Amino acid sequence: MKSFPFFEIEKEGSIATLFLNRPDKRNAMDWSYWRDLPFVIEEIENDAAIRAFVIAGRGKSFSTGLDLTNFFTEFKDTIQGPLGDDREKFYKLILQMQEGMNRIQNSPKPSIAAVQKHCIGGGLDLIAACDIRYATLDASISLREAKVGIVADMGSLNRLPSIIGQAHTRELALTGKDISGEEALAMGLVTKVFPTVEELMKAAKETALEIAENPAIVIRGVKQVMNYCMDKSIPAGLDYVATWNAGQMDSKDFREAINAFQNRKKPNFNS
Repeated sequence: MKSFPFFEIEKEGSIATLFLNRPDKRNAMDWSYWRDLPFVIEEIENDAAIRAFVIAGRGKSFSTGLDLTNFFTEFKDTIQGPLGDDREKFYKLILQMQEGMNRIQNSPKPSIAAVQKHCIGGGLDLIAACDIRYATLDASISLREAKVGIVADMGSLNRLPSIIGQAHTRELALTGKDISGEEALAMGLVTKVFPTVEELMKAAKETALEIAENPAIVIRGVKQVMNYCMDKSIPAGLDYVATWNAGQMDSKDFREAINAFQNRKKPNFNS
C-alpha cells in the first residue's frame, strides 16, 4: 500500500484499521487529510483481502476536526478572493474536500467508527459517513462549526437527520454543544459505548470480523440498497432490492449456503 502522511493502515486478516495519525495535534485535519482520504479509501477498496474496516484515531482523541490555522494559511487567497472566479474556485475546493467522506459512505466495504474522547466538527462528519459507530463513555462529540462561523458542509447536516432525526441534528448544529458518549448512545448516534479505548477497539474489530465472515457480494448489496433507499420512498426501495436480488442473489456464496444448509454444515464463503 502507498504511504499517506495523515493515515496509517493496519491489516489483520480480512479486516483493516484506518488510523488518523496526527496524535500530537489530536488528529486535527490539515490539508493532507482532505487531499488524501479518497485515495486511502481507494487503497482499501482495491485490496481484495480486506472485507471491512475500522476508522480510529491515534493518541488521546479521535479528531478535533478541521485544522483552521492550516486551512486558512493554505487557502487564504481562495477563501477571501473578491471575484466570482475566486468564489467558484472555493466552491470547487469544498466539493473536493467532500469526496473522502462520500467515498466512505459509498464504499462497498463497511466501515466502523471507533470514537475516543474528542470528535469535533470534521470528526463528526467522518463518523456520520460510516456504517456503524461506537464510542467511549468519555467521548465529547460536537457539531462545532457554528461556533467558528461556518455552516457545516462536509456531510453532517445531510447525513445526521437519517441517523438521529431532524430534532437532534438541529440542536447539535444550531448550538455547537458537546455531547457525551452516553448522550450519543441515547440519541442513536452511536450504537454501543465502552469504558476504555481497549474495549472500544476490541469490539469494533470483532464487529468488522463478523461482517467480513459474510459473503462479500451480499455486504456490497446491503450497502448499495440501503444507500439508495435513504432518500427514496418505501415502494421505490422495495422495487430496487427486488431488482438487485433478481439479478445477483444466485451467487457462488448463495449456492454454498444452500448446500451447507442441506448438509447441516457451516458454509465456507470465498467471494
